[in-house]
Formats: sequence, structure tokens, C-alpha cells
Amino acid sequence: MKGKSKTAKQVLIVDDHPMMREGLAQLIDREKDLAVAGEADSAARAVEQTAHLKPDLVIVDITLPGRSGLDLIRDLHAVHPAALVLVVSMHEESLYAERVLRAGGRGYVMKQAGGKKLMEAIRQVLGGQIYVSADTSARILETFSRKSSETTSTGVQSLSNREFEIFQLIGQGENTRDIAKKLNLSVKTVEVHRLNIKGKLKLGTASELIHFAVRWMQSNPAASGH
Repeated sequence: MKGKSKTAKQVLIVDDHPMMREGLAQLIDREKDLAVAGEADSAARAVEQTAHLKPDLVIVDITLPGRSGLDLIRDLHAVHPAALVLVVSMHEESLYAERVLRAGGRGYVMKQAGGKKLMEAIRQVLGGQIYVSADTSARILETFSRKSSETTSTGVQSLSNREFEIFQLIGQGENTRDIAKKLNLSVKTVEVHRLNIKGKLKLGTASELIHFAVRWMQSNPAASGH
């Protein structure tokens, strides 16, 4: 693009939808101080591209084929700590923003927020700040301001990222073997996670877990979308 600054920040776009990548690329390339370094349609490709392109910012969707966006964020944070990560997703922010920040991400913006909010998020993250909505920011500050004895998580919020991922798949009707295959885990590992999930949710049987997970997914439809 003509007029592009020589110091333009390089952005890698990671999303499995070609139209979404194209839309994000067009928005970013309109800005003189930003440039699209490359694109990736999976977590594995994103790690390769990050190593090769060394972008200043990686825009990541939560739902990716093979490996989740949360796993990718942890990988990038560990292997390429200089690359800042901003999540742009259809998933409800209240469900994922805190998990993203704990994984090493620097911000969260929902796709439906629009181009203006996206640019605001990109520049805030590139400026060394965290970007989340005002509601999420207030909730996070409230959580951190409580005494440790008062911050014990309960229910679904107490699940680890991997447990939450498995819980969602259970709620989508996946059995243990299917979940193991989808997440590249052993059946035994998934069974251990299921036991931990039952314990944290105070559920006695596998049947209770399935019913609870299905009901939870039905009441949180945004958790199963892109």
C-alpha cells in the first residue's frame, strides 16, 4: 500500500475462515502504521509463520482446527514472547477473556465489535497495554482485589483451560474416544480430565456430567460458535 510507514507494525492473522482473514487484512492494510505480514489457518501454521515472519502482533481466533487458540497462545507466549497476541473471536468475551489473559494473551475483542474497536484494541496492545471491554476489566479488577480466601472459583469457572475444552465437547455430545482423537490426547488422559471435571462440578456420575454439560452448552450457545 502506498504511503505505508517504514516502521509499520507487522501483523500475523490466524483464523480458519478465509473471508474473515481477508476482511481483517483489508482493515489493517488501510492503516499507514500497520501491515499484514502473513496469514495462517491453523495453530501449527501460526507457530511456523511466527518463527519465520517475527510479527509484532498475532491476531488469533479461539476456535482453530487441530489445536485451540488458547493452546496456541500458550505456545507463542513460551516460544515467541516478543510477539503480542490479541484474540478476535465470535466467542462471548465473558467466557474467554480471562482465560486468554492467563494463557499469555494481551487482549480480547469480539468480531462483532467492528473495525473501529479492532483498531483501538490493536494499538492498545501494541502500546504495551491490555485490551478488554469495560465490563470484563471491572470483573477482573474485582477478582484480583479480593482476598485469596474469597477467590476460590466455583462451577465451570473453576475448570482449567483443557478441562473447559473437554467439558464443551462433552456438552456437544462427543464421547471420550472422539474427544481424545479431536484433541490429540490419549483416552486415559481424557478420562482423568473427566474425573477432575466431575469433582470440581460436584457431580457423582458420568451421566450427570453429560446432562449438566449439555444443559450448560444450551444455555451458553456462544460457547459452541466461531
